[in-house]
Amino acid sequence: MKILILCTGNSCRSQMAHGFMESFNNGLTVRSAGTEASGQLNQKAVEVMKDTGIDISHHTSDPVDKYLGEEWDYVITVCGGANENCPVFMGNVKNRLHIGFDDPSHVTDTEEHIHSEFIRVRDEIREGFYKLYKEEIKPQLK
Repeated sequence: MKILILCTGNSCRSQMAHGFMESFNNGLTVRSAGTEASGQLNQKAVEVMKDTGIDISHHTSDPVDKYLGEEWDYVITVCGGANENCPVFMGNVKNRLHIGFDDPSHVTDTEEHIHSEFIRVRDEIREGFYKLYKEEIKPQLK
C-alpha cells in the first residue's frame, strides 16, 4: 500500500505523520512532500519524534512534484490552519483525506511552551494516524 502525506513545508507535521505511519507497519510505502518544501526538517520535530523512539532525521523534505506521476492508495493532507494553503494532489489516487493539525513551528513564546506545543501536535498526529491505520488501512492489508 502506498501512502503520500502532504503539507506546505514538509518539515514538521507531514514528517511526523510519515514516521508514525511507518512505525505502525514497515510494510507500507510511505512518503511525504510539500507544496513549498523547505528542503530541511524542523529539528524540534526530529527531537520530539526521537522521544517516542522514532528517528525521522534521515527523512528528506521533498517537493510534491517528485511524486505527481505515481499512483497512490492514499494521499493525506495535514495542514491545519484555515490560513494555510493545503495542497491539492491531482494524481492517480484511490483515496484523498484531510486530517488537519496545528502547525507547532508557528508557535512563539518560551522554549518550554514551544516544546510543549510540538509534543501536543505530535501526540495528536500519532492518535489521528493510528486511528486511520487501525480502522481503514490495516483491514485492507489482510
